[in-house]
Amino acid sequence: MRSQEIRSSFLEFFAARGHRIVPSSPVIPYGDPTLLFTNAGMNQFKDVFLGTGTREYTRAANTQKCIRVSGKHNDLEQVGYDTYHHTFFEMLGNWSFGDYYKAEAIAWAWELLTQVWRLPPERLYATVHYTDEEAYTLWQRHLPDSHILRFGDKDNFWEMGETGPCGPCTEIHYDRTPDLRGGALVNAGTQDVIEIWNNVFIQYNRTAEGTLEELPRKHVDTGMGLERITAVLQGKDSNYDTDLFVPLIAALEELSGKRYVGDLHVPEGVAMRVMADHIRALAFAIADGALPGNEGRGYVLRRILRRAVRYGRNLGFDQPVLYRLVPVLVDIMGDPFPELRQHQTTIERVIRAEEEMFLETLDRGIERFAAIAAQTKARGESILRGEDAFLLYDSFGFPLDLTELMAREEGLTVDREGFERCMAQQRERSRQAQKRYHAEVITHALDVASEFVGYDTLETESRILAVEDNTIVLAATPFYVEAGGQVSDTGTIEVDGLVLQVTDVQRNGNAIVHVCESAVPANIVGQKAVARVDAERRWSIQRNHTATHLVHEALRRVLGEHVKQSGSLVAPDRLRFDFSHFAKLSPSELAAVEQMVNEKILERIPVETRVLPIEEARRIPGVKMFFGDKYGDIVRVVIVDETFSAEFCGGTHVRNTSEIGLFALTDESAIAAGVRRIEAVTGRGLATYIEHLRQRIEQGTDREAALNDRVRSLERELEKLRMEQTMATLLPALLSGARMVGAIRVVTGTVEVPSLEHLRMIAESLRQRMKSGGIGLLAAVLDGKAQLVCVVTDDLASDYPAGKLVAKVADQLGGKGGGRPTLATAGARDVEKLDAALAEFPLLLEQWVPQD
Repeated sequence: MRSQEIRSSFLEFFAARGHRIVPSSPVIPYGDPTLLFTNAGMNQFKDVFLGTGTREYTRAANTQKCIRVSGKHNDLEQVGYDTYHHTFFEMLGNWSFGDYYKAEAIAWAWELLTQVWRLPPERLYATVHYTDEEAYTLWQRHLPDSHILRFGDKDNFWEMGETGPCGPCTEIHYDRTPDLRGGALVNAGTQDVIEIWNNVFIQYNRTAEGTLEELPRKHVDTGMGLERITAVLQGKDSNYDTDLFVPLIAALEELSGKRYVGDLHVPEGVAMRVMADHIRALAFAIADGALPGNEGRGYVLRRILRRAVRYGRNLGFDQPVLYRLVPVLVDIMGDPFPELRQHQTTIERVIRAEEEMFLETLDRGIERFAAIAAQTKARGESILRGEDAFLLYDSFGFPLDLTELMAREEGLTVDREGFERCMAQQRERSRQAQKRYHAEVITHALDVASEFVGYDTLETESRILAVEDNTIVLAATPFYVEAGGQVSDTGTIEVDGLVLQVTDVQRNGNAIVHVCESAVPANIVGQKAVARVDAERRWSIQRNHTATHLVHEALRRVLGEHVKQSGSLVAPDRLRFDFSHFAKLSPSELAAVEQMVNEKILERIPVETRVLPIEEARRIPGVKMFFGDKYGDIVRVVIVDETFSAEFCGGTHVRNTSEIGLFALTDESAIAAGVRRIEAVTGRGLATYIEHLRQRIEQGTDREAALNDRVRSLERELEKLRMEQTMATLLPALLSGARMVGAIRVVTGTVEVPSLEHLRMIAESLRQRMKSGGIGLLAAVLDGKAQLVCVVTDDLASDYPAGKLVAKVADQLGGKGGGRPTLATAGARDVEKLDAALAEFPLLLEQWVPQD
């Protein structure tokens, strides 16, 4: 069975037994800050197991895309060195949410494996938790006691976390040993007896005290690696010998000129397995919206990519090659996962850009590592110092695990603690160097709470709760505290005739602290005050904030769904938006983004804010939420036409897009590898920007003429250089094809040039190169006409004048020509006869009667 058939037959089997076939969730688990990557099929059902969510069905099955490269589930170091660990894999799974339980799960597993897929029963083993008598008894219906093994918590008890849903599991193992004596090898970490299917029975809740309580509704959660079961069903000892990997490895063989060997100890085989595995993780992660970067999951992807590039050196690759595997992967997996085909171009461009960036420093980094390793050994040490590992990371982009890999090859280890100390010191230096927007004004915690009312009003009367130096805390305030990129409000607080200028707003616990320009009297605590936000400034901020949401979606539609927000600034005079992307935006892309935003402004779309339970908010089609952000049970969602933009957002916005006025991009730049920044203005900010441009134009008028002269000079120099480069390759080629007519060397040929002047320059260079005894006839087709240039060396010019020669050839083509004895030109319309005329030119010279 091919992998496609295995995947389909699994889903068809469970669909026939009442299971809803649900799509794979992305490998990027948005809305779950506890995970970098989706690492199991149950991730999308976590809320059901926790009792916080439900589904309209009680039985489900799917094939889930999984990546395991971090935390407890981290298979990265094993990849390439064995036959069955992967960074990316597919998990076939079936689930019961309070529906069927152990009897059905075990019976169906047995039926699928032995009756549908026809695996030999004598090669199957089942493991159960040592306390799970029910599962043991159920397995006795199918297996002899010698094939039912009991294990402890480590192998056969599953827990979601330190507390919460948990339960025993039963695993099914396949014995590959030739003599069927693999019982002792179950759970021994060998490829000879391999786990193929895990059935988890979620029947307990572990309390904070560590006790187990029976759940009122019991669930089933199963997972089977497609790669492993495919190897078993295709009779392969290695996952890499299946149709899921063979085309990738074949492509690497062709690209490298090296033959793949399955021996686990052959370096070239390890390298091909690593690269074939890693391209899968990279492609699926990028297709689902992740990009390599310097933090979080982005850095994990960068580590994977650079690890693959380093292994590529073992195959002789010194140019980008990983991206060339993407079309092969799309052919293998593009049908079940159409997102690969949909985003193929983006995946290739991202991976190639990352490869090129790392290759720029890889050679120098390898040289530096070699020197460091030699120095370490010369000192009689076996541990590479943490500061050296940090140098490789900081200066050459070597992730720590890459340095550890190279160190192992040299018989060394790395001081991880020392490396982490260096990293911590760098972060502290960065923190100290960072210029804060404002200083902390109250360092101690305040035991008061403020209510923010600024969504609905810009002015409110409220009681003063606390005063300290130049700060004041109100029970209710319309002043927005800087958050989510939106800057704090400014304005005034008036109390008993005293007007205080508010220059900043900060949060201290549950209190909103207003920072005033001058000291605040201590005796006003308890009095009523009127808080007024600077309305004009707030409206400018709101214009820019709503425009930021429009920009975000416009970028996704113009550049691709891989675009994700990396940071933002929403100020009264401008907006700034940082986003994941791998290349500089072209003028046409910038224009398309700007046009799309302005179209939405002109459409006068109402801006809607909904306050919803988070689970309901997540179900809004296309809603944007941000990985790592912590959301409460209730969230605010800002919607600009449900078909265009919906985002979790706590900021303030205009009521209608028409209130933004107009939008203009002012700058685009790179701020980090894989992260771009655009800046823009709206409303009043746009008027200021236009005036700034007008002043720059006026200042630049005096410099324009000189600048244009310089540009023209550089263009001439560039053109001269191009001609020299062209002639350096063209003239030897023309001369090598010369024919001898008696004692005369005759050169003919057609060349591609932009103008007659260029053709004349090449011909003159040919004449000078021949020096003596030579005649040349060069031709080009320009604007649909044949152009000819004939050159004759000085010693032959009197007997073979170029003007008469070229006129004779032009006459054959219905044209005319003439010129000096050493260089002459002609033009003609009959282009079709040009090749024949050039071919007959030596015959013309043979028959030529030298001039008197």
